Amino acid sequence: MKQYGFVRICAAVPTVKPAAVEKNIGWIIDLINNVKSEEPDLLLLPELSLTGYSCSDLFRQNTLLQKSREALMTLAEETINLDFPVIVGIPLVINSALYNCAAVLSRGQVLGIVPKTYIPNSNEFYERRWFSSGRNCLETSIDIMGGNIPFGTDLIFQDEKYPLMRFAIEICEDLWSPLPPSTTLSLGGALIIANPSASNELVGKAEYRKQVTSQQSARCIGTYVYASAGPGESTTDTVYGGHSLIYENGRLLKEGERFQTESSWICCDTDLEFLEHQRLSSPSWSQSKDFEAIPCRTICYEGRESESKAKSDFLRYIDPHPFVPSSSDDRTVRCREIFSIQSTALAARLRHIGCKTAVLGLSGGLDSTLALLVAQEAFKRADLPLEGLQCYTMPGFGTTKRTKGNAELLCEELNIPLEVIDIQNISTIQLQELDHSGEPSDVAYENVQARQRTMYLMNKANMLKGIVIGTGDLSELALGWCTYNGDHMSMYAVNTGVPKTLVRYLVQFVADQQQNRKAAEILYDVIDTPISPELLPPDKQGEIAQKTEDVIGPYELHDFFLYQIVRCGFGPAKTFRLAEEAFSENYDRETIRKWLHHFIWRFFTQQFKRSCLPDGPKVGTIALSPRGDWRMPSDSDPEIWLKELDSAK
Repeated sequence: MKQYGFVRICAAVPTVKPAAVEKNIGWIIDLINNVKSEEPDLLLLPELSLTGYSCSDLFRQNTLLQKSREALMTLAEETINLDFPVIVGIPLVINSALYNCAAVLSRGQVLGIVPKTYIPNSNEFYERRWFSSGRNCLETSIDIMGGNIPFGTDLIFQDEKYPLMRFAIEICEDLWSPLPPSTTLSLGGALIIANPSASNELVGKAEYRKQVTSQQSARCIGTYVYASAGPGESTTDTVYGGHSLIYENGRLLKEGERFQTESSWICCDTDLEFLEHQRLSSPSWSQSKDFEAIPCRTICYEGRESESKAKSDFLRYIDPHPFVPSSSDDRTVRCREIFSIQSTALAARLRHIGCKTAVLGLSGGLDSTLALLVAQEAFKRADLPLEGLQCYTMPGFGTTKRTKGNAELLCEELNIPLEVIDIQNISTIQLQELDHSGEPSDVAYENVQARQRTMYLMNKANMLKGIVIGTGDLSELALGWCTYNGDHMSMYAVNTGVPKTLVRYLVQFVADQQQNRKAAEILYDVIDTPISPELLPPDKQGEIAQKTEDVIGPYELHDFFLYQIVRCGFGPAKTFRLAEEAFSENYDRETIRKWLHHFIWRFFTQQFKRSCLPDGPKVGTIALSPRGDWRMPSDSDPEIWLKELDSAK
């Protein structure tokens, strides 16, 4: 999976017994042998895992310290045939000072040793009784069994075959400090932070631990892998639960079950290419590097040469609907926030320009219905009478009774003024003046209707001293699925930041909140109506014949492509592979390839429509406004993107 930027990391909690070094090393070796079938690129073990964390004053005993050094070399020898590094905890004496360390082992060698920086010494923790901080240690190397091993808190380990694989280490309390070493190490280039820990269990502490880990991984724009000592530690005064966590840029990828009595581990794939893209896209990241010199030493190692066919499967969940929370509770919270952003934006615009009238074209479809609901809420927020919200439904050559009827019934139930303006006659006249056949044979037949509607709305807004509310959504903007200077244009576009897959849930959210059940039933029927511009005549049964997704492809695919390409910066080959994984039960690979090709071509060729986009609120991490998030030449060439997709296997 490295060809797509993924590496596999494991956090493991071995069986342990305090001071039983020989037993501990045996359990660790057994664990490594079990984990290697997962084909990890990195394995993390807990703090002081060779001796056990809870040895207390036994850390002053030379017998324990000497035995742990011998165990380290034994374990290093065990890694000689491993193609992934192992991080293990060990106490080490340097110049008459004892340090709580993490050693990195790979292919029979000790690559480097990192000491703990922040030494806890309060409540149940008394580490300063035994250990010194590595912050002020002047030694940069340590002799272990005749080898001169790099030592320090400034070490970054890099796979020489795959340079994106860069990890560094901080230990337990380091994470909880105001200035975690991981911040400096991340600025120095580490994309993965490994934390061997021994964090005990208290009521509520696990959740707080997750919050701290999540926040640090987000702040560092990196992956944070965490492995804490388990129940085998002494329970004289406290209990260790063996909490293991893997976070990526603030998002939990994997969490292990606590309080297990046997050795356990978690593994998942983390996306280093995504993290690198996020850092490159963050101005504060580069500025932070400018403000502070980041002196780190890089230690190269030989990672995995090749991956088995089994590893071509993802060990992580690829969300097919990245804009839509899977949990209904989270979805409700998301929809409420987006709806508030949209309505607040429009209310503010009306107040700022001293406008009391808004003009809206209502088709009975999803987008215009959402715009109506947003406008209604905006008028309430601005304390304006609803009489100022003027709606017009303008049936054309393709309008069906269902959509027209829903538009009329909804406005009636919401007590919003609605006027019906039939545009068929004026559109026919326009086609005749163009010397058009009047047959639905080309795009002019469709766009004449769209532009007539916009012209009517604009002129009506001028008459009423109001503004035209735009209805187009983010997905349509990405695809350019709108008529230039037709529905493409408005005076304020409230849906411009909302992807199509989320529009449906926003309308459902409002419907679920409706006290007027008749209005709610109408909204539910709008949700069930096929997506269509209704610019071509209906079928013989009077039903919608022109279905958007039959022409341009499924919106769930296009929203997925939009997220991966714009939000994550991925190329076509990786986006294609991710889509295969996410939609394996819905679409075959050639169908996915077809619509991804279509998306890329349209995204490039339709940029000219986005270059003159009306104002509208950004609601999520992706926006396509040329004044905000997305600047792209209108005449750029998609050729290399399309070639990459065509050659993707």
